[in-house]
Amino acid sequence: MRTVKNGDFVQLHYTGTLEDDSIFDSSEGREPLEFQVGGGGIIAGFNNAVLDMAVDQEKKVILAPEEAYGHLRDDLKREFPNTMLGDMKIEVGQDLRFSSPQGPITGKVVDLEADKFIVDFNHPLAGKTLTFKIKVVGISDTPTQMSCSCGCSPTDCGTTCG
Repeated sequence: MRTVKNGDFVQLHYTGTLEDDSIFDSSEGREPLEFQVGGGGIIAGFNNAVLDMAVDQEKKVILAPEEAYGHLRDDLKREFPNTMLGDMKIEVGQDLRFSSPQGPITGKVVDLEADKFIVDFNHPLAGKTLTFKIKVVGISDTPTQMSCSCGCSPTDCGTTCG
C-alpha cells in the first residue's frame, strides 16, 4: 500500500479547530486540499502530519504554535502616525492593507491613540494551538487540480492565467 512521502502530491479533506473547538477552516463542501509534501506551501506541522499516511486513512493531530503559525511576535506590531490616514476613519479590529517590498500585506488595527495607531501584522492564528482532523483521499506523483499563481480562481482563470 502506497503511503505519503516527500515530493508526493497529496489530496485530503480536513477540519481545523481551535482549543475551544471552534472551526477556523475546513474543506467540507469543497474540493480536497492538494499540496506537494515537502514543497513548503503548507505549515510544517500539517506537512509532517501527512507523512506515511495512506489513502482513506484518518488522523487527528494537535499542533503547537511553533509547528503552525508561530508565536505572537511583538516586533510585528508597528506604530503609524494618524496623519497617514488623511480623512480615512479606522477602528480597532479593522484589517488594513499595506504595500511592502514583498507585496501587499494585511494587518489588524489593535490600538488607536491621539496621534498614532498600532497595527499587528502577526498571522491571525499565530500563538494558537491548532487541531486538525485529516483524511487522505489521494496520493499522486503530479498535481491533480488546476492551480493558478495569478490570484484568479482555479475554476475560472479567464484568459490571463496559463
